[in-house]
Amino acid sequence: MNSWMILVLMLTVCCHIVKSEGEAEPVETEKKVQYFPPEISGSPHFLETFDDPGVLNNKWILSDTKKDDTEEAIAKYEGKWNIEEPKSNPLQGDLGLVLKSRAKLHAIAAKFTKPFEFTGQQLVVQYEVKFQEGMECGGAYIKLLSHSKDMNLKKLNDKTPYTIMFGPDKCGMDHKLHFILRHTNKKSGQAEEKHAKKPSGSLDGYFTDKKTHLFTLVIADDNSFEIYVDQELVNSGNLLEDMTPPVNPPKEIEDKNDKKPEDWDEREKIPDPDATKPDDWDETQPETIVDPDAAKPSGWLDDEPELIPDPEAEKPSDWDEDMDGEWEAPQISNPKCEGAPGCGKWTPPTIKNPKYKGKWSAPKIDNPNYKGKWKPRMIPNPDYYEDLTPYKVTPFSAVALELWTMTEDILFDNFIITDSKATADSLAEQTWALKKKEEEKKINSSGVGIFRQLKDAAEERKWLWGVYAFVILMPVVVLSIICCPNRGPLKVDDIAARKKFDDEKTEAEEEKEEEKAGEEEKTEASEESKAGGDAGTGVRRRTKKSDLEVEEENKEGDDEEEEEEEEASESQSNSSPRKSPRKRKPRKD
Repeated sequence: MNSWMILVLMLTVCCHIVKSEGEAEPVETEKKVQYFPPEISGSPHFLETFDDPGVLNNKWILSDTKKDDTEEAIAKYEGKWNIEEPKSNPLQGDLGLVLKSRAKLHAIAAKFTKPFEFTGQQLVVQYEVKFQEGMECGGAYIKLLSHSKDMNLKKLNDKTPYTIMFGPDKCGMDHKLHFILRHTNKKSGQAEEKHAKKPSGSLDGYFTDKKTHLFTLVIADDNSFEIYVDQELVNSGNLLEDMTPPVNPPKEIEDKNDKKPEDWDEREKIPDPDATKPDDWDETQPETIVDPDAAKPSGWLDDEPELIPDPEAEKPSDWDEDMDGEWEAPQISNPKCEGAPGCGKWTPPTIKNPKYKGKWSAPKIDNPNYKGKWKPRMIPNPDYYEDLTPYKVTPFSAVALELWTMTEDILFDNFIITDSKATADSLAEQTWALKKKEEEKKINSSGVGIFRQLKDAAEERKWLWGVYAFVILMPVVVLSIICCPNRGPLKVDDIAARKKFDDEKTEAEEEKEEEKAGEEEKTEASEESKAGGDAGTGVRRRTKKSDLEVEEENKEGDDEEEEEEEEASESQSNSSPRKSPRKRKPRKD
């Protein structure tokens, strides 16, 4: 009963899915939530909500340069940008910066009123991304451009110096969430890229679910960093310990001028110099020999090849021997070899030679002169320096989007750079949180929210795919057990048992039919008797039989029944099992 209940439940869910997929998307009847510009407490260093479309011309600057070492056809930064509402806008009247072109280089930037210098307790970088068409290959990261007096955003390209690069990137199955810090070497003065470790968990869902996602980077004055996606921590670490290569160089390095002494012995084991080869050691014996006890199997066809030309093959009509060469029929297995133990020349098998010992070598012993593996000596690193405050990043004075993408309609919104996580959270509460709520409400109303959540959960925890497979296949197994019990090849005993069961079933049905017929005859007789008495005509439709006549008829019926049973038993003993004789009742004339 439980199995049937599980099966019915699963079938109901499947029917609901098919129904929901087959129906057209319902027309939105509910009024959208009205967007209002956020009210931010404190003084963020940079804030852009794109509420005014005019900022695309008077605040954000498009690059008009070219990328070096790139084909001329795609080297120019000519990708289009626009400020517009999302295609599926959860908030009425909300606008964002949209990357409009595919297979193009894009570059756009906005300058701060003054450079950002780390003087507080935190650096917080936060913005929204919505992949409205998913993402095939491309980036959606931002760059915080290093401050310089001669900064020209119209010449922004991939070589423009930056302090921090942060955000999502994908190409094919490779998903990334960049956090790259360009740290200045205190000795050389050169900037070096330091990469944070990869975040835990899967990032695939952020690129495919077409929802608005919030990316947040927090750097604190204790050199710790935290990365959030949708206000959930996905990566954290320390600038001094979890960046590759390390921020600070090692104190000591190997001496490149140091060389291994000529008498340095690195061998742990050496051949025993006192060992000698035994006199009975024969190095000439082969490893394998022909089996002397092997004999050619009887019936071996020495003169028949294993393969022969196909006698039914014909040369193609368009075969040109000058171009294709001499035609030869394809090879097939020799039919004469099918019933034989083998064809062709017989060769006896080989076996391992019991006399084989191989080439003699002296056994190994510990090397008395072993000094270990040689390494160059360590010397102080002339380039060593120690920066205990890498959180004090190089000042930056602009935010830029310098991207290549194969997917268009990527939306960016609500950029904020501040020294307070609380300020960034306040902005998110008034913008992203409202969008998230409305997007989830729409997904849940369409009937696919739970399935998308299951998929996203499985992307992060691969073992959940096994659980889903078990839940889906279980009803199929239960149904097969219910509908097809004890399936398998029928044996002779099974056939006989089934035939016997069918015969017994047929006999029982015939007996029931005869009993029913007898009861009907009795009913008719009683009705006729009653009818005759009521009429009072004195005419009897049936004449009662004497007791003697009834006994004689019963005796005759018993004799006939015994004869039929004897005939049936004789017939059953001389042939396959048949139906057993029916039990007859006394006839009624």
